[in-house]
Amino acid sequence: MERPSPIADLGKGRTLVILAATLLATSSVGHTAKAAGDATRGEILYQGCQDCHSIEKNDVGPMHKGVVGRTSGIVPGYNYSPALRNAKIVWTEENLDKWLTDPQQFIPGTKMFYEVNNPKDRADLIAFLKEHGR
Repeated sequence: MERPSPIADLGKGRTLVILAATLLATSSVGHTAKAAGDATRGEILYQGCQDCHSIEKNDVGPMHKGVVGRTSGIVPGYNYSPALRNAKIVWTEENLDKWLTDPQQFIPGTKMFYEVNNPKDRADLIAFLKEHGR
């Protein structure tokens, strides 16, 4: 005698709920929590950063050429705060996201004070830096 499926015993409504929950759970496996940024939009947003930064040269802030993957506080010719110079973190996408969210909380004592509150804006800026900051 064949045993009925335990899911079939729950009724049609519950079966759909279980199926939907299963699909939702498995669809996120292997994906990052954040969507990939839009480098084109990031380039537009970066214009606001240019009051202090440039891709190619040091200004009020250090140049961003090669920032993704670089260790903090090592750009030649830039006078870093002791906090940033001594932090010795690598500017990964995750660390850049934390930095742009709240630089003073991420590395207390840094000179940077500008915050990017919108997660999409941060992702887009980071995508731009990855693409154009090589």
